[in-house]
Amino acid sequence: MSVVRFTGVAKRFDGEAHGYAVQGLDLNVEHGELVAVVGRTGCGKSTMFNLLIGLIGPTAGRIEVLGRDPFGDFHALAGKLSFVFQNDRLLPWRSALDNVAYGLELRHVPRQRRLAVGRDWLSRLGLEAHQDKYPPALSGGMRQRISIARAFAIDPELLLCDEPFSALDELTGAELRNELRRLVRDTHKTGVFVTHSISEAIAIGDRILVFRAPGHVAAEFHTQDALRELGEDLLKRKILEVMADHAGAAEAAAITQETR
Repeated sequence: MSVVRFTGVAKRFDGEAHGYAVQGLDLNVEHGELVAVVGRTGCGKSTMFNLLIGLIGPTAGRIEVLGRDPFGDFHALAGKLSFVFQNDRLLPWRSALDNVAYGLELRHVPRQRRLAVGRDWLSRLGLEAHQDKYPPALSGGMRQRISIARAFAIDPELLLCDEPFSALDELTGAELRNELRRLVRDTHKTGVFVTHSISEAIAIGDRILVFRAPGHVAAEFHTQDALRELGEDLLKRKILEVMADHAGAAEAAAITQETR
């Protein structure tokens, strides 16, 4: 069953000098998949993400999320989608536990129940000893763990991640990628993970969708099949070739350096 479906989607903003931000976008995300979306800056990833979460509507085409139009039926999807962003977006005046429980509070879950759920998720992410601390006293990696716990605490049907580890050091980012992937598997969630890093896309995605401007899927790889057939180095090169199509040599070299 498709949890996310884009059919012939286009998006043009008023006054857009370069035409469409997204054009001819077709993609599906099936139940239980963790799909990585990778592409260069300006390829339409962010516009696709904003269309997916219903912040903007398409100029043409059709979008369905859990069988709903995310823009027209925005409120019908409340509590069914959960987000992890590059910035942890924690409330600095609330403790770690109260931050994790915040989404449940918005859903009017009784305090005792939401705090119990919050403690459980902090424990799963190794932060039970820090539940009473406030965000300014925590490291960037801890704060992002709290944001992951908050996302899972509401028990969403779809988890959406927009470059959530790009501000972290490489080791912490790798640890959290593994943790996120494990949690998605353990809880049988469906996820969409947007990134600019080829290595990250390979590490986390069951499938990799390679975007190119104007926002469309230029190539698709089933990660494990591609790794068995090509090996990681060749798979990276193939993804890079798609991302860098029509780019100048200097731009392609910069992308290559970024993925190392």
